[in-house]
Amino acid sequence: MIIDCHGHYTTAPAAHQKFRDAQIAALKDPTAPAAKPGAISADEIRETIEKNQLRLQKQRGSDLTLFSPRASAMGHHIGNEAISSAWTRANNDLIKRVVDLYPENFAGVCQLPQSPGVPIANSVAELERCVRELNFVGCNLNPDPSGGHWTAPPLTDRHWYPFYEKMVELDVPAMIHVSASCNPNFHATGAHYINADTTAFMQFIEGDLFRDFPTLRFIIPHGGGAVPYHWGRYRGLADMLKRPPLEEHVMKNVFFDTCVYHQPGIDLLVRVIDIGNILFGSEMVGAVRGIDPRTGHYFDDTRRYIDALSLSSAQKERIFEKNARRVFPRLDALLEARGL
Repeated sequence: MIIDCHGHYTTAPAAHQKFRDAQIAALKDPTAPAAKPGAISADEIRETIEKNQLRLQKQRGSDLTLFSPRASAMGHHIGNEAISSAWTRANNDLIKRVVDLYPENFAGVCQLPQSPGVPIANSVAELERCVRELNFVGCNLNPDPSGGHWTAPPLTDRHWYPFYEKMVELDVPAMIHVSASCNPNFHATGAHYINADTTAFMQFIEGDLFRDFPTLRFIIPHGGGAVPYHWGRYRGLADMLKRPPLEEHVMKNVFFDTCVYHQPGIDLLVRVIDIGNILFGSEMVGAVRGIDPRTGHYFDDTRRYIDALSLSSAQKERIFEKNARRVFPRLDALLEARGL
């Protein structure tokens, strides 16, 4: 089985975006009534999924995608807590509908109703709803709800602990994933995402989070940001900061995906990072959608890169399936219930 740990509903029906547009428009008029989600039929969902994510699953040979709302549209910096909560709930409910229509192809991962300056404890209820009621297997945690201004405390700060306690209780991991950037210095997918991935890893080095939460698990997407490609720098910094070796201090709890869109990058990722810390991911249909003129293949067709590696079939199976089932125990339980 090939499990893609990183997929977003980037092709949601137009009515969903109209709801968001109405929310944003209402911010300019305090007297306007609160926007409400528009009606979306099952056929509309089928059309958007079958022509896009499901078609590409079949073409590229993956089996199941961990599916979450569109990351760049989470927009935690837009509006207030009430607006973010309504938008988040609508997004997660829509993901649930996709999963219900295609349970063999998708498993839910939830967005959180984060807002700048709002305690992360306020996001616990939505996580619990999504896991216990909607049967989701994980969440996306935004380390920068301000959208590029980085006003939140580091991920190792006790500010985040109420949420981590719930993650541990529910036994779900979080993918560390920022949303859109409202700071013109940082292009969302080319800079802000990679900056956030790298920043999160450095925060983990500086802190002692996993001493307090030894079973907490995070996926750092986009191949781990800059980390695997500057591994000596981070090993050296850990040594300078009198931290234990990274394998002990961080890498029992942190995992990277394979959303790296060229073969040399994947080759380096697998040479530097232990196989047990790598989960297959593509992020399709996502940040990079075009065809690589050098290869004639889509940049985000990441299975091709794994297939080309000089690894044993057992090692590839760990990347494609076994690591995801270990990091996402609720996913493993869903698959075991199906005899998989």
